[in-house]
Parts: sequence; C-alpha cells; structure tokens
Amino acid sequence: MRRAAIAIAAIAMVIGTAAPGLAQQQAADGTFTLKVQSDIVLTNVVVRDKKTGEVVKGLTAADFTILENGKPQKIASFDYQSVDEAAVLNEKTTVTGQASVADLLNRNFAADPAALKNHRLIVMFFDLSSMQPEDVDRAVEAAQDYINKKMQPADLVALVSMSTALNMDQDFTSDKALLLKGVGTYNGTQGTGFANGTTGSSEGTADDASSFIADDTEYNSLNTDRELYAIREIAKSLERVDERKSMLYFSGGLTRNGIENQASMRAATNAAVRANMAIYSVDSRGLQALPPVGDASTGSLRGTSAYSGAAMQSQLDANFGSQETLATLSSDTGGKAFFDSNDFAPAFQQIQHDTEAYYILGFHSTNTARDGSYRRLTIRLNRADAKLEHVDAKLDYRPGYYAPADFKHQKTEDREQALTEQMRSDLPATDVAVYLQALYFRLEDNKFFIPVSLIVPGSQIPFLKNGDRDKANIDVMGEVKNAQGIIVGNVRDTVKLALDSSQQVQRRNIQYSTGFTLAPGRYHLKFVVRENQTGRMGSFETDLQVPDLRKSPLKLSSIVLASQRTPNTAKKSTSPLVRDGMEWIPNIPHVFRQDQHLYFLYEVYDPAHRQAGAAAPADAPGLKRRSGKPVRVLTSIEFMHNGVKVYETPLVVADAINIPDRDAVGFQFDVPLTQLKPGTYICQVNVIDDAGGSFSFPRLALMVRPPTPALATTAATAAAAQ
Repeated sequence: MRRAAIAIAAIAMVIGTAAPGLAQQQAADGTFTLKVQSDIVLTNVVVRDKKTGEVVKGLTAADFTILENGKPQKIASFDYQSVDEAAVLNEKTTVTGQASVADLLNRNFAADPAALKNHRLIVMFFDLSSMQPEDVDRAVEAAQDYINKKMQPADLVALVSMSTALNMDQDFTSDKALLLKGVGTYNGTQGTGFANGTTGSSEGTADDASSFIADDTEYNSLNTDRELYAIREIAKSLERVDERKSMLYFSGGLTRNGIENQASMRAATNAAVRANMAIYSVDSRGLQALPPVGDASTGSLRGTSAYSGAAMQSQLDANFGSQETLATLSSDTGGKAFFDSNDFAPAFQQIQHDTEAYYILGFHSTNTARDGSYRRLTIRLNRADAKLEHVDAKLDYRPGYYAPADFKHQKTEDREQALTEQMRSDLPATDVAVYLQALYFRLEDNKFFIPVSLIVPGSQIPFLKNGDRDKANIDVMGEVKNAQGIIVGNVRDTVKLALDSSQQVQRRNIQYSTGFTLAPGRYHLKFVVRENQTGRMGSFETDLQVPDLRKSPLKLSSIVLASQRTPNTAKKSTSPLVRDGMEWIPNIPHVFRQDQHLYFLYEVYDPAHRQAGAAAPADAPGLKRRSGKPVRVLTSIEFMHNGVKVYETPLVVADAINIPDRDAVGFQFDVPLTQLKPGTYICQVNVIDDAGGSFSFPRLALMVRPPTPALATTAATAAAAQ
C-alpha cells in the first residue's frame, strides 16, 4: 500500500532564502533567460490545371491569398516540394528502419528524420480490430500489389497494425523485402471484426443460435475511441518529422455513437493536422451487397422489418454511419476516402498523385487567442497575376485546423498527455520549484520501503484570492526506473489543497509523500508536479542507491528528521514512518524554528545477540521493553556548532528487539529546540551495537531559525494502492 499525505508547514528553506540574491547576481552579470513562443500555421496546397491535371509550377507567395475565418493573413513562409524530382536528383539509397511499440509510444517513431528528407512518407495502418478475415486478405493483397508494382523510388513506407494492441511492425523503409515480410504477417486469422455490434433490440436480427441479443452500444463507443486514439498516437509520434506524411488507413468501418466519441475524434484530427499528416481512409469491406432479408451467411430475420423495408434501411444506415467517420477523418486532414470498391489501387495512386508536388504556405495567425477553437481556412489564387489569367486551377488543401489551447482551454486528456510528455522529456521543467527526498527502511531481507517526499513552496501556487481556494490543487506524476531502465514503480495523484482564509499560504510549503517497495540496487526517480490554475510544471529527478545491508557490519536505516507528526487512523499500517498512531512527516530542507520540536526516527536491523549470562542494563527512558531477542544497542545524538559540541541527548540503551516484524530496534527522539540558538548545526547520530562490536556515526546538517508568529497548520491526506 502507498500512503500519500499533504502537509503545509512554515517555509524555512535555505534555497528559498538564497534565491532572490541569486536573481540579483544574475542581473548584475548581465545574464537573463528569454522565452519566446511563436506559432506558425503550415498548410500544403496542391495546384492543378483542371483541364490537364498537371501541377501548376513556378508560383510564388504573391500568387496566393490565405483567409482564416474570412480574415486575410500574411504569408510568412513559402516553399515548393517535389519529392519525385528530388528522388531523381539524389543518389538512390535504401532506408531500412527498425522500430518497436515502445518507439512509437515514446515518440521515437521515424528515429532518423534526416534520412526521410525529400521522400514521400506513407504509413499503412491496418485496423485489424474492425476487419473481418476476408477484409484483411483483401487489404493485404492490395498492399502487396502496390509494393511489388507501384512503389516509386521516392516512397518510404511504414507498417502499423492494431488488433488487441497497437503494434509498430516496420519503421519507414524503401526495402521491398522488409515491407512484403511485414505485410505478409497480416492474414485472415487476425481479423476480429469487433465494431458495429447490436443495440439490444431483436427486431431485424437473424433468428439463429444467437438468441440472446446484447446491447453493444457502450462497447462500440469505447472501441471507436480506442481506434481514434491509435491514430492520434501515430500522428504525435511523427510531429518532429517535417515532411508531409500520408496515412493509408485500412478499416472495416468506424461508427460513432452520437457525441460520445466527439472528444477522441477531435483529438485524432487535431494531432494529424499538427503532424502534417493526411489520412486516406479505405473501407476494406469493398463493394457490399445488402439484400433485404440478409445473405446466405445468416438466418431468417426476426420480426416484420424484412417485409416493411425497415431492415433494409437499417442496413443502409449502419453502413453509412460506419463510413461517415472515415470520410470525416479524411476530409478534415486533407486526405480522401475510398468506399464501395473492391479495387484499392486508386488509394495508393491518389497518395502518390497528391504528394508528387505541392506548395507549403505558412502564416502567423492574427487571432492570438489560444482557445483551441476550429478555424476555417480559405486559399485563393490571385488572378491579377498575368501567368494565372488563363489557368483554370483547382486547389486542394485541408479546410481548417484547431488553434493551440492554453491550459485553461485544454481538455482533460490533453492535460494528462502534457504531464506524460514532460515525464518522458529529457529537459527538466523549471516553472515550479520542486525538491525531493528519498529514504529507505528494510521490510524483509531483500525488500525495502522507500518513503519519497516532495516539497513545493507555497509561493509557487497562485491561489491568492478567496474565490480561488476551491481551485487550488496539484497534479503529481512520478516513476522509478531500475538500472536497466525498466519502470518498477509509478504514482499519479491529484491532490486538492483545502485552505481557509486565515492561512498565509505564501509563507508555507506544500509537501507530498508517497512510497515504493524496492529491492537493493540502483534506481532513478523522476517526479513532475503541476499546479492546476496556470498549468505551470516543475520536475525533479535523482539517482537512488538502495543498499544491500547484508554486507554492512551495522545495518542502519535512513535517519528521518521531522518537525511534524500527524495522527494516523489506519488500523494497521506497514509504513515504518507510522509509530503508535502517529505518522512522521519528513522535513526535507532540514530547517527548523526554535519554537518547534525536532523528531528523530531510525532503525537498527539484526543487532547481535547479547551473550548468555551477561548483565542486562536498566531500561532506557522512553523505550518500551518488548519480548524478543536480547541485544544491546546504544545511541545518542550530538549537536555541533562551529566544530564545538553544544548539546547531546541522554544515552539510550536498547536491550530487546521492539519491532519483531522487521527484526529491528527502533529509536525515537524528541528534542525541543528552545535550548539551541539560531544557526547552522552538524548533527551526529551515534549508534553502537555493543554486543556485536560494530558502530556507525552518520552526520546531517540542519538549520535552526528564530521563532516566528504562530501559523495555523492543516493537513490533507490522499490514499491510493500501489
């Protein structure tokens, strides 16, 4: 189990007090950080002569006019691309790509963008989950025919499929043998045909062994979302590839259920537009015969719909509905849809035709609102140009795009994706300050509990107005990877900060605690925190070494320093930070006030047995004597200031195991700080296993600050299972 706790304590962080000076020093040195954000909208335009069908060449930026929602836009960038001409000019090379599902999901699809320049990029996406076995065979035959006979030198093809999961089968390559091998793995046995189930009514259904009619509406909605999210993942993985991309989407139909799939539809379309990827949908069912009473593969129909025409109309409506979504995907991304034909070759020819030569126009929108709204594009030729006076041209381009959305206008799935992308990013997020501490306590011989605590200064959370108190919450995402880079632990929480008007938030810290169970070894921790009013994020990552205590003469846990203990009402807690109904909240910066108590918590594992007949020492004050193995462990804590010892706690002697579940002796100290003057101290923890002849003297730094006016303290907890 993992326990997550939020504690708001008085701010007393060394780095927090030093930050303003650092900023002034940087300003004095003349150094600064400048962030510039500029959005440019790119759209591809194919200009053809209506009479001849040939591409109109030699046009310039002055020959085009762009309107966004009816308002003229200034063209900021202009380029002409002809992949077939570039393929002839360049040396013929074979691009052989390899990729995996992890590469696709981690945005490493098309890992070498430089090798893809001046090529026609085609992604063949076989949606096996929506196709019947005969549909799969038909699509495979068309793909093999294209590869063998129609594939051009400029063509680079990638293969992606989805049945029970999304599979990256082949990265972009011009190697026909690899492509034929990849396509050959798809066969009729993989067709599942999940989509287009029933609605729970027996009217017009086959009167055969399937007498129970289930309502598949909800299932179909989820299945459609799944397919649309697969398209979005493919598009997002290709965003960093500059060239125009084309997706050839083989599907057995895609049915939307009213507005249930609107969000996923918009996400897929938006991702494809941003990635400059046009979708060419192919209905792999081909030309279908829809007899009024069904075909020979079904039994007679129930009810009277076969005689009233209702069954025929139902079939036509279902077929149209499953094609309408495919048509929308194609038209909104600048592609085309191919339905009701058993010959799929025109789809391949259309892709080659549309991408042989095109103009790339870019502009900075005059509408600076980042509201995520759809914006309609209109592109025209300036007929005033003499060379265009007698040209009857046809322009092909995508009809519009979705504007960028700031955090306020982002959908829930977009916000979640932003967290995930930051987690995968090699660059840290620095808009929110985050500090982390990881400790370790042994649970068993080869298993440790790792308490992890994060701190965010309250000044980083902009909930200053009373009306914003209910909106104050933070998102936390974290993961632990082992030495092989495999994720062995993760956490995802949203924590609401319940505050009243009397709390001085900017003078407090927000602390989040969680934990993992790990074996000894080397690990890498990364956490991302986002405050959910402006969407600013911060990240912290560090290496962690969980020791193998079997090799240590004295087996000592981490030493917890705390200034807070909160009641823990759980009947049974396995966390070493919970003792006698109280939970220790680690003080990450080790900064305390004189009016606080300093609490210590640590454990010694497998102490040596005291020899039989040896005198047992008197019970130490504050240490409960429990039944267990006879031991003799001595400990005390010294405080040194400027190299001089200024205070030492009384010596505590343990003569029994008091945590039998972990075969450990646990120690707790409560040090009132009124007896220490403000300043920086070195704290030395003395631990001696008298019976075993081993010892350890770990040291920690801490700061004591003058007392401040009392601040109200609240705590919020959130629990989740690991």
